[in-house]
Amino acid sequence: MPPKKQPEKGSKGTGKGSGGGKSGGDSKESGAKEKKGGTAVKVRHILCEKQSKCLEALEKLKTGQKFPDVAAAYSEDKARQGGDLGWMTRGSMVGPFQDAAFALPISSVTNPVYTDPPIKTKFGYHIIMVEGKK
Repeated sequence: MPPKKQPEKGSKGTGKGSGGGKSGGDSKESGAKEKKGGTAVKVRHILCEKQSKCLEALEKLKTGQKFPDVAAAYSEDKARQGGDLGWMTRGSMVGPFQDAAFALPISSVTNPVYTDPPIKTKFGYHIIMVEGKK
């Protein structure tokens, strides 16, 4: 028991000491992390079981069609209302989808920045765009 308590006290004490002393630094770091990825993204996607259908949807986006319109026409997901998945937190998405979502810049449905080529997951092929980060 005493050896367990000692490291806990030491790490808690160190944590408090460095946290208290560097709280300004920690805030800046977390601010930088949020800009790079944050802990949640407001995400839309188009999900297709077949890659060919997903590539067809991608072509529609490239011609300037709005993301929600293409999602409504092509997505095979329950989020058919424009592909809107709402706010998704880190850890609640499958790996490749999450990596892509947090790597994307924030964009709008009228001028989307999306994954090209589509991201493959166990659910199928996704075209992902991000509307917000926090």
